[in-house]
Amino acid sequence: MEKVWLKTYEKFGIQKDISLPAENTSLVDVFENNFKKYGSREAFLFMDKALTFSDLEQYSRQFAAYLQSLGLAKGSRVAVMMPNVFQYPIAALGTFFAGYVLVNVNPLYTTRELEHQLNDSGAEALVIIENFAHVYQPIHGKTPVKHVVVTGVGDMLGLLKGTLVNFVLRKVRKQVPAWNISGHTTFKSALSKGSSAKYTRPHLTLSDTAVLQYTGGTTGVSKGAELTHRNLIANMLQVDVIFASKFGGGDSLVGERIVCALPLYHIFAFTVCALYGMYRGATNILIPNPRDLPAVVGELRKYKPAFFPAVNTLFNALVHNEEFKQLDHSNLKIAIGGGMAVLPSTAEAWHKVTGSIIIEGYGLSETSPLASVNPPINTEFTGTIGIPAPDTDIAILDDDGNEVAIGEQGEISIRGPQVMKGYWNRPDETAKVMTADGFFRSGDVGIMNDEGYVKIVDRKKDMILVSGFNVYPSEIEEVVAKHPKVLEVATIGVPDERSGEVPKLFIVKKDASLTAEEILAYAKENLTGYKRPRYVEFLDELPKSNVGKILRKDLRK
Repeated sequence: MEKVWLKTYEKFGIQKDISLPAENTSLVDVFENNFKKYGSREAFLFMDKALTFSDLEQYSRQFAAYLQSLGLAKGSRVAVMMPNVFQYPIAALGTFFAGYVLVNVNPLYTTRELEHQLNDSGAEALVIIENFAHVYQPIHGKTPVKHVVVTGVGDMLGLLKGTLVNFVLRKVRKQVPAWNISGHTTFKSALSKGSSAKYTRPHLTLSDTAVLQYTGGTTGVSKGAELTHRNLIANMLQVDVIFASKFGGGDSLVGERIVCALPLYHIFAFTVCALYGMYRGATNILIPNPRDLPAVVGELRKYKPAFFPAVNTLFNALVHNEEFKQLDHSNLKIAIGGGMAVLPSTAEAWHKVTGSIIIEGYGLSETSPLASVNPPINTEFTGTIGIPAPDTDIAILDDDGNEVAIGEQGEISIRGPQVMKGYWNRPDETAKVMTADGFFRSGDVGIMNDEGYVKIVDRKKDMILVSGFNVYPSEIEEVVAKHPKVLEVATIGVPDERSGEVPKLFIVKKDASLTAEEILAYAKENLTGYKRPRYVEFLDELPKSNVGKILRKDLRK
């Protein structure tokens, strides 16, 4: 395989590889060093309160000691089910420092989804925000969970402010449904118990499992991607090499602020915001609800971030927000889009409003997540997912596992130190996605050009078959999104007696005067016959995951 992207590395002065630490190191070693290095600097901001690196060290060690006092064996799984609040990084780091495995849980899961993940992971401890404790309550005693820690949003905000925040959420906004979990411990009590318990530093290596990151289950039952300390440290270093070409290396990010509007339980925010931010001494601005645009804009106005990772949905919403347009964006150095395709229309509007480029990247839970990214010093939006990350090979494979020629379509497949160990307790599923020579088959269809840039055509499963022709929803969406009266668009295939399937559009209007006839006429001008949508349905909003990804599977229902 010719690594055609290496000449692009040279062009932009990007280091082609990373230097992993010795095998007998782990995330514990990495962050112990950083706690000492950054001390009183702010690691996280939430509701105008700061959590310093020293605070983080103290609380995470206390939580680690508490977990160890429960008698859990090394490698035991600890599930954390919380939005972006201070307790999340404390619990996550405390889990690592105790020698256990973090199981990231979506706090908006239903009881059924939560039960599956707890049973599948074999988690023996659960740390949960009280707002969703009622979701766990019906399955208390029906999973391997033996220890439950419950916390309120305001618990780490200080006595006065924390009490007020919890009172408002419980009594005024009624956002904490009644719950009753026998034998639970409060988060504050766990920290108190941990302060007097004996802490034993675990012996961990790069090969030990650090996180079970569950996939969304879009291709069947939800599976846990088993990510090792090597996977996560490698990806953190890969992110660092890429962004060093823009920021410079070393302490260039110390004190700069990162917008953490993506949920920390999602691998994008977990690695690119939390792990990378802590590694480089930056400050993460925790935003618990990115759909609350006035609150997001308020945080941006106060803190003037340098780094903004997000999905297209949030970028698009902000560029259409009048208050956002009026902000001072002079300190914004990088916006990085992932999780879903960044539409050219969104990227163009973002650049017009902020003066910065959206750097599109690509990754999956199985790749920790970053697999490819556009060089951040590129001055143009490329419409691609960029070039392979350092120390990463990307091959475009056909159905038989053979590499296709440059410019031809195939399945994007990734090999590198960030690729998961496998799916937790599912060797059969692991075998389906891993090739004999170590490539992870992503399920995404793409092409690579002669400079190593990769463009996603679409997910295999989302492909629409029209009279024997392959039609990819993302291509239609990219065209329709350029219509001046369209705010958001999604495409699915629907049955058709003549052609098997035809495309159908779901559109959120930017202009109330927009009609289906206008859209169909616009599509006729811009798309060849078999790609043109036959149906248009207008919605007030598109169904989205908690990360903001448009859920085509819900539209199909």
